[in-house]
Amino acid sequence: MTRVRGWLPGLLLVAPSIAAIAVFVYGMLGWNFRLAMTDKHDEVSEGGFVGLENFTGLWEQQRWHLSVNHALVFTAVFVGGALVLGWLLAFLMERGIRGEGTFRAIYLFPMAISFVATGVVWRWLMNSSTGERAVGLNRLLDGLGLEFLQWQWFRDPDWGMAAMAVPAVWQMSGYVMALFLAGFRGIPEELREAARVDGCTEWGVYRHVVLPLLRPVTLSALIILGHISLKAFDLIVAVSGKQIITDVPAVFMWVAVFDAHDPAKGATIAAYIVIAVSVFVVPYLVWSLRKERRA
Repeated sequence: MTRVRGWLPGLLLVAPSIAAIAVFVYGMLGWNFRLAMTDKHDEVSEGGFVGLENFTGLWEQQRWHLSVNHALVFTAVFVGGALVLGWLLAFLMERGIRGEGTFRAIYLFPMAISFVATGVVWRWLMNSSTGERAVGLNRLLDGLGLEFLQWQWFRDPDWGMAAMAVPAVWQMSGYVMALFLAGFRGIPEELREAARVDGCTEWGVYRHVVLPLLRPVTLSALIILGHISLKAFDLIVAVSGKQIITDVPAVFMWVAVFDAHDPAKGATIAAYIVIAVSVFVVPYLVWSLRKERRA
């Protein structure tokens, strides 16, 4: 009874959360995978079990290949851009610039805005009109005499998804900056001084001391940005709507379920998104657990 009194109150406290997660997270995931393995391609039929037929058949559709390619381009530009810009901002903050608190708040402000609001604003900024009809960034370039830099932005057939990642980089780079800044400030100054005494230049201190110690922060930022990019939906729809030129798996899933009324296909696309996110998250969780056990 003494042992029971030790763990029972804590279990009762977290039991509602455990039950909610079991039903609304893992239960819904299981239901989605079950639906993806049926031939329920309309809203009225019962749907019979077909195994992995929907998963393999999806790769025969050109739109699926297009959406996957777009997602990969968006992920590469978004993750790479946010990591680089966030690191540079954190580096400037770490060097002790004047007005650090003000700049830090300004860089973090975009994170307080929803992706929908960001998309509405950036849809105007990335308007593809040029010349006298130009608005947004193209209008700014025209006013600066840089008309040759005017671009179709997200409407460009080749690099439209790279442009689509720009608003996401703008919104999340401040968050990445905060992560890296915490990492910078968590490195003991004694380690840097020891490296300088051993003859390291300032660049050598960052290369051999600071950057290796920032690997856990970099990994955390990579995981967070990666799973955000793979399930991107609201930003893309707010900017360009449900256009093929900016199609990604999440938008394709919405079209399959609510426009084409094909629940099985939508569930299959959702299952692939879950699997893709798991590729980022699961290794990170395993690494974190092993690190905690070693500690």
